[in-house]
Amino acid sequence: MSPYSFGVPYLIAAIIVLLLIPTIWIIGCYNRLVRGRVRAANGFSQIDVQMKRRCDLIPNLVEAVKGYMSHERQTLESVIAARSTALAGLETLGAQPQNALAIQAVAGASSALDQLLMTLRVSIEKYPDLKASTNVIGLQEELVSTENRIAFSRQAYNDAVMSFNTEIAVFPANLVAMLFHFSALTLFEANAADRLLPEVKF
Repeated sequence: MSPYSFGVPYLIAAIIVLLLIPTIWIIGCYNRLVRGRVRAANGFSQIDVQMKRRCDLIPNLVEAVKGYMSHERQTLESVIAARSTALAGLETLGAQPQNALAIQAVAGASSALDQLLMTLRVSIEKYPDLKASTNVIGLQEELVSTENRIAFSRQAYNDAVMSFNTEIAVFPANLVAMLFHFSALTLFEANAADRLLPEVKF
């Protein structure tokens, strides 16, 4: 028996271990990236749910106040138009999840709707009957609560996106990201133009 025959199994075992270590690391890194992407997708779905809830509440509020606010028809029409834009954006995004332009469009529409709802709430303050209406008060409270949930969900989503984007940018995880075609996700934030309050004349 050759004196080297005892070393062959150890050599084979060492080669197997050397191959297994990077394979296990790649699998672990891949799974971590997938979990990060899923966490971000879940975060965005929470924004979607709350935005749809807000869009469902808006017609009820407009219906409740329009009889009193006949002189401010443009404000109400602007709110309804912004709601329609937000809903259309959500539908487009539903067909193309993670489309960067669609996410930015929805974020911009959400921001415009936020500002118009603020204008509507200021207008309601000028009407004592509306301020005293339990129906209007209840709807406003639901809207404010939903807007708070949207803000919280947006922050959670953006945190998940930042974490994921950082993960795929740093070495050596970026090698696995390139290998499996992971790409950066888009933050949910409106650009400066989208934050401008549409002009509403009273």
